[in-house]
Amino acid sequence: MFVPPSFAVTDDDAWAIVEAVGAGVMVRHGASGLASVIVPFVVAEDRATLTTHVARANDWWREVADGDEVLVVFLAASGYVSPSYYPSRLTGRPHVPTWNYVATEVVGTVTLHHDRDWLADQTGELTDSFEAKRTPPWSVEESSPAYLERQYGGIVGVTIAVTAVTGKKKLSQNRDEDDRVFVRESMAQGRDNERAVATWMQP
Repeated sequence: MFVPPSFAVTDDDAWAIVEAVGAGVMVRHGASGLASVIVPFVVAEDRATLTTHVARANDWWREVADGDEVLVVFLAASGYVSPSYYPSRLTGRPHVPTWNYVATEVVGTVTLHHDRDWLADQTGELTDSFEAKRTPPWSVEESSPAYLERQYGGIVGVTIAVTAVTGKKKLSQNRDEDDRVFVRESMAQGRDNERAVATWMQP
């Protein structure tokens, strides 16, 4: 991902984007070409690995070998920015449309898992992480053991050993303050995706 200095973020901020989004687009390149799947992830405490699982019926995993490189894109917010949002246009300054967004790319090497206990641990941890803020939280234990065993048989686990992480917040930082404030206020009145961008633009 191309990141001009004005849009760069720290590694901590990049991981904060990952955690805010939860799910990412996981891309691999196999014999049949590129393929993607959208899946939720668990981030290890040391951020060295991501874990997830895919449906066994999904061919995504069939063209991946342990050690292959994969890319995961986490998009937190994105929206169109009209030149009409810039007060500076009234001074004769030229403008073009653009797109604001917040994203992180993670690159790493993959390991596949078919072991039932690994799958049970991963799905349990994944569920707990997303249910933690819910009241009351739902637990995997609420499902019958027989049902869970059938579900474990229908998935393949994935670990990504992280080799690179790159975050980017393109939020009009290259504009003067009046322009940036009006972009934020305008997007706050827009559609859901635009309001999400405005939220990330809050000072």
